[in-house]
Amino acid sequence: MNAPTTPHRPIQALPDQLISQIAAGEVVERPSAVVKELLENALDAGSTQITVRLEEGGVKRIAITDNGRGISPEQLPLALARHATSKIASLTDLENVATLGFRGEALASIAAVAAVSVTSRTADAAHAWEIVGSHLGAVAPSSGAHGTTIDVQDLYFNTPARRKFLKSEQTEYGHCAEVVRRIALARPDVSFSLSHNGRTIDHWNVTEMAKRSAHILGSDFAEARLPIDESAGPLRLHGFAGLPTASKARADGQFFYVNGRFVRDKLLVHAVRAAYQDVLHGDRFPAYVLALDLDPALVDVNVHPSKIEVRFRDSRAVHQFVFHAVQRALALTSATSFGSVPGPQAAAEMGGATTTWRAQEQTTFGPQFSSTFSSTFSPSPYPPARRPDDMGVAQTSDNYGALFAPGFSASNAPVTPYTAPAHTMSNDDYPLGFALAQLHGIYILAQNTKGLVLVDMHAAHERILYEQLKNALDAQVDGQEMQVQALLIPVTFFADAVEVGTAQENQETLAALGFDIAALSPTTLAVRSVPTLLKGADAQTLARDVLRDVREFGGSRVLIERRNELLGTLACHTAVRANRILSVPEMNALLRQMEGTERADQCNHGRPTWVQLDISSLDKLFLRGQ
Repeated sequence: MNAPTTPHRPIQALPDQLISQIAAGEVVERPSAVVKELLENALDAGSTQITVRLEEGGVKRIAITDNGRGISPEQLPLALARHATSKIASLTDLENVATLGFRGEALASIAAVAAVSVTSRTADAAHAWEIVGSHLGAVAPSSGAHGTTIDVQDLYFNTPARRKFLKSEQTEYGHCAEVVRRIALARPDVSFSLSHNGRTIDHWNVTEMAKRSAHILGSDFAEARLPIDESAGPLRLHGFAGLPTASKARADGQFFYVNGRFVRDKLLVHAVRAAYQDVLHGDRFPAYVLALDLDPALVDVNVHPSKIEVRFRDSRAVHQFVFHAVQRALALTSATSFGSVPGPQAAAEMGGATTTWRAQEQTTFGPQFSSTFSSTFSPSPYPPARRPDDMGVAQTSDNYGALFAPGFSASNAPVTPYTAPAHTMSNDDYPLGFALAQLHGIYILAQNTKGLVLVDMHAAHERILYEQLKNALDAQVDGQEMQVQALLIPVTFFADAVEVGTAQENQETLAALGFDIAALSPTTLAVRSVPTLLKGADAQTLARDVLRDVREFGGSRVLIERRNELLGTLACHTAVRANRILSVPEMNALLRQMEGTERADQCNHGRPTWVQLDISSLDKLFLRGQ
C-alpha cells in the first residue's frame, strides 16, 4: 500500500478560529470539560452560590450562573478572547498560581465549538451586559442579577466529527454531574445546585466538609471514615480517609485536591495507597477525600491544559508527608478508638443487624457471672463437644501479660485454672469486653457494654504478631537487637541448590530478620534460630518463605521495600489457627492485646478482625419491644 501523499503548501499562519478549534480539542474534550472550566471561573470570581443547568447531557445546553464579582462591559470581549486572563500577568504570577484558572484559553476554545453568550453584572452596575458569539460580538444591555451567567448551546455544532465521538445523553450527563460533585466536595463554603432537562437533581447548601462529604459520598462513607488534619512546614493535609473495611472494588471514591484543585497525581495516589498497604486487600481501593494545601510556588499546575496533573518542586517530601499522615490516621484503628470499628458492609451484617460502635455513656453489667475454666489445646482438627462449663464469662485477669505476649504460641500456652471475680466493666478499660466462648474453633464471642463482640481469632492474632514483628525490626534499626530463639534441636530439611545458595549468600539479611539458616550439605539446610515472636511456628515453613522472598526480591529489597509483605506472611503462618481450642483466659488475653495494638481492626489482608452487635440490633432480631 502506498503512503498517502500530503499536498505541498507554503508555511502560513493559521486563522484565529482554527487555532481556537485546535485548542478546544485539548480543553473541551466533552461537555463535562466545559462544566469544569466554567465552574472554576465562577469560584475564582468569589462566588458563594452557583447554579448549573444542563440539557441533553450538556450537549444541547450548559448554563452556569454565579453571584461572583461579575465582568464589566468593557472587559466582556476580552473574556472571550484567546490568551486573555485576569489571573496572571507575568512569569512570576505563573509560578505562584493561586487560582483554579489561569491560561486564558477556556472561554475562547468553548466559543470556537459552541454558541456562547456571556451575561454579567458587577456590584456597581445599574444593569447587566451581554456579549454573544465571540470576542468580536457586540456588547449590549441585558437583565440579570449581580454575577455572571455563561450559556453554552449546541456543543460541537460546527465540528460534527467531534460530536460523533460523544456517548449517550445519560453517559455525558453522568460525567458532568461527577465534575459538579467533585468541585462541590472541595468547596463546602459554596452552595451548588444541579438540574438536568428542567429537573433539579442535587442541591448542596453552605456547610462544613464533614456534612458536605457525607451528603455527596453517602452515609456508608460518613460512618466509616477517619479525620485527618496534619501540618509540617508549608504542607497541610486535611480531610477524611475511609476505613479499610469500607473499601471499594473500584477507585471511584478517591478525591484528592491540591490547593483546592482536583488532581489525579500518581505520586499522591501512590502515597495514600502505600499508607493503606498493611490494612487493605490488594484488589480493593480505599475511599478518601483529602486536601493538600501548600505554597503555590512549591507546585507547578501548568503541566497540562486540563490542569488535572501537577508537579511538585520536592516530590519526595510531599510523598513522605502524605504517606505518614494517612498512615498515622489508620494506626488509630484499634479497639480502643471509638468510631473506628468496621463500618456497614454486607459481610458484617447478620440478620439485618449492622455493625456499630458509638461512644455512649458508660454502663455496667448487671449480675456478674463467675466460672472456673480448665481446658487444654487439642491436636485434633475438630473441636471437642461443647461442655456446659465452657460457656461461662471471664471478666478480668492479672495474668494477661503472659498470654499472647511476645513469644506466645498456641501450642505452648500454659494451662491454668481460672476464676473470674466480679468486676464492673468500663468502655475505657476494656472496649472489646470479655470472652464468653469460642464458636466452631474460629470465632471468639465476647460481651461488652454495647452488646456482643465477634472476633476472628486468627485474623486478630495475625495482626498482633505482624505489628510486633515490625516493631522488632524497627527497634533493630535503632540499635536494639532482634530477640531470637535458638532451637534446642535444629530443624533440618531437604533443599534444592537454589535455596541452599540463597541461604549462603544472604546470611546478613537472614540474621537481620532473626533467622539462622545454615547449609549442612548441598541438599540440606538447618534452621538454628528463629525470631522469638515466631518460635511456636513451623520452622521449615518459615525458612522456605523467607528464602523464597529473599531470592525473588533480593536481600536489600526485602528489608527495605518488601519487608511488610514478608512479615505479613510470617505472621499469617504463626498466628493461632482455626479449630485450635483456646481457654477463656487465652481468649481474654487476645482481646487485651487487640486493644493495645495499632490497626487491630483489620488483619494484614484488610479483612475485619472483629464486629460489634449492639443490644438494639439483637433486640430487633428477636422482635423485642415490638
